[in-house]
Amino acid sequence: MALGKVAVAALAVSLLLLSTIKAADYPPAAAPPLGPPPHKIVDPIKDCGDACDVRCSANSRKNMCSRACLKCCSVCRCVPAGTAGNKETCGKCYTDWTTHGNRTKCP
Repeated sequence: MALGKVAVAALAVSLLLLSTIKAADYPPAAAPPLGPPPHKIVDPIKDCGDACDVRCSANSRKNMCSRACLKCCSVCRCVPAGTAGNKETCGKCYTDWTTHGNRTKCP
């Protein structure tokens, strides 16, 4: 009876060791991409208008969105892709800039 328990314990330890070795063979999974790449702005005077028009196209308050977007674009030199979200693709300048009311400034 004791020999059977030892055999079962040895089998369990060997299976655990084998699964650990197998898991070490695979490289860790890469982090998923943050989202579509942002519109990189080379010249704010030329590039910001079109990028902000796309960014604010689905916004209900287009004038306010465009004004904030143009300001953020000229300072941060970046506009996230899409009509909402993806702010983290533009970096800390875009995500950490806040209004006096502690709300994010950049759309």
